[in-house]
Amino acid sequence: MRKKNKEVTDIQEIERIISRADVCRIAFADMNTPYIVTMNFGYSGGEKKYLWFHCANEGRKLDLIRKNNYVCFEMDTDHDIVEGSLACDFSMKYSSIVGYGYISIVDDPDEKKKGLNQIMFHYTGKKDFSYKPEILAITTILRLEITELTGKHK
Repeated sequence: MRKKNKEVTDIQEIERIISRADVCRIAFADMNTPYIVTMNFGYSGGEKKYLWFHCANEGRKLDLIRKNNYVCFEMDTDHDIVEGSLACDFSMKYSSIVGYGYISIVDDPDEKKKGLNQIMFHYTGKKDFSYKPEILAITTILRLEITELTGKHK
């Protein structure tokens, strides 16, 4: 990061930023063409850190995962405009996360439920939901194993 005074390195602060983010943007590479998608997500920390997503059982992102599952992701929150007397004096306060990792399709039913529970926890603060088997059958769960994670405050 170019401006070290804006970098967030403390994992607890990074996780607080993640907890406040509404969505996560995942960037896929399709040859020389970038493809970015905004998704709801859940996060699980610990020794191995994961982001969890859900989607339909078919689509472009699944096709891209099967070709190249190395992705970049971004999330941001705490937006606040800082007004200035001139246009170029305006600024924006924010907190953001950028990271990299390997995203995969989850097949195991227990892991699918774990991922859905993480997503639900992120948005509700509640745990241990039940899921109808017919809904699980038509829902794909994606797990992104985070290999690199940085935060930024401005």
